[in-house]
Amino acid sequence: MNEGIKLRVSNIEKSFPGVKALDKINFAVKKGSVHVLCGENGAGKSTLMKIINGIHQADEGDILIDEKIVKIQNPIQARSLGISMIFQELNYIPEMTVEESLFVGNWPKNKYGKVDWPEIRKRTISLLKKENLNYFPETKLKDLTVSDIQMLEILKAISYNSDIIIMDEPTSAITQKEVELLLKKIKELRDRGKSIVYISHKMDEIFRIADEITVFRDGCVVDSRVKEDYDMETVIAQMVGRKLESNFPKEDIQIGEKVLEVKELTNHGVFQDVNFFVREGEIVGFAGLMGAGRTEIMRALFGLDEYQSGEIFIKGKQTKIKSAKDSIQKKMVMLSEDRRRYGIIPVRSVKENISLSNLKKFIYKGMLHSKEETDTIIDYCKKMKVKTPTIETSIESLSGGNQQKVILAKWMLTDPDILIVDEPTRGIDVGAKYEIYKLISELAKQKKGIVMVSSELPELIGMCDRIYVVTSGKISGELERKEFSQENIMRYATQVIS
Repeated sequence: MNEGIKLRVSNIEKSFPGVKALDKINFAVKKGSVHVLCGENGAGKSTLMKIINGIHQADEGDILIDEKIVKIQNPIQARSLGISMIFQELNYIPEMTVEESLFVGNWPKNKYGKVDWPEIRKRTISLLKKENLNYFPETKLKDLTVSDIQMLEILKAISYNSDIIIMDEPTSAITQKEVELLLKKIKELRDRGKSIVYISHKMDEIFRIADEITVFRDGCVVDSRVKEDYDMETVIAQMVGRKLESNFPKEDIQIGEKVLEVKELTNHGVFQDVNFFVREGEIVGFAGLMGAGRTEIMRALFGLDEYQSGEIFIKGKQTKIKSAKDSIQKKMVMLSEDRRRYGIIPVRSVKENISLSNLKKFIYKGMLHSKEETDTIIDYCKKMKVKTPTIETSIESLSGGNQQKVILAKWMLTDPDILIVDEPTRGIDVGAKYEIYKLISELAKQKKGIVMVSSELPELIGMCDRIYVVTSGKISGELERKEFSQENIMRYATQVIS
């Protein structure tokens, strides 16, 4: 590891309306090293990285590259200084193609000064082949999964050949196989002398790749050490400022009658003959490898996608669901795996995002009753422990964990009987995960039926009463709590059943 300092920030301060995001931050990254940043959502990690990348401007303090002060006004300037960044929240244009996405803002030109499309196609094919990614250059991003798009963002950042690469939760939406490829690529980049700033909440990843670890809390640096001087419990304690009683606050709840039953649900070529049920107060998990069809089943159930055949019963009554509106009216709601695309309206306030789901509650006699709306939203934010300066704050300024709580509050306003949560803690820190788990447990105590889709097996094992495993669009197994183990789930997921 090269001991010289490649990137340094000195006494960085940043405030937003109602909150001090960063308070006198000092932080340095060595050449040829991987420096991991840990901290709860809202601790200031992403804000600092956005300042380094030129998206935000610091109120006070300096950024130094090779120990020389630089002024970074925008991401284009950051790139010219050898800095690239992979963002936690995917910002992409669904109608854009793979090749357009890779070269947007960095178009190669021909001798006439026009965009050189043949050169773009050639470079795209070369990049995809080099990184073993089987995408067609002309495929539109809307036809790819969240995992695919995340891999393309990683490829784009690497392709700039930057000396400093910032990765903000890069593995939050990719498969374990892709995680292994990324971690291998990070080690290769480090060995080539690149400096990697890596933000993650996944402790196993952190201790596999870190050379140094810095912990943030409430906009301040709590501690910074070489990896060998840390252990997992110390990092978690410094992040949350308290000791968590348990990773999974699962409670024993009396299970009631069936609230949801699905029979022979089929969408040809996607999933087929899906049968399962959920009871009052029960948390039912859906496990499976990425691409197995878990999300597609839930989207059809919620009315976002069509299905050709099958029956859906809610509280014993057969129900036809052709749209999300039908599902909401039947008191079944869904928290999507892609919260930015399907869960929130980024440019709107916390209040508007919550009240959107049930505006009729506040509009009657031809008027919007604003005080009732405000009082109700404040009450729901308190129940969901949403950390926000005010309910008028734009939701996109909140951390991922708080955005997720806002989405939960939005759906709770409809008083649902069934809640589908798809990857509910993706990209969320340890402390916020615990709070989300507590909220889910609390909803189960209220006799809600919960369907939890997750790629994190410990999460399913820690929180669920039963688990269904999906393989190639079919349910390959059902496990009771006494049968739970990662090995059992993976046997069904890979169809290696003894």
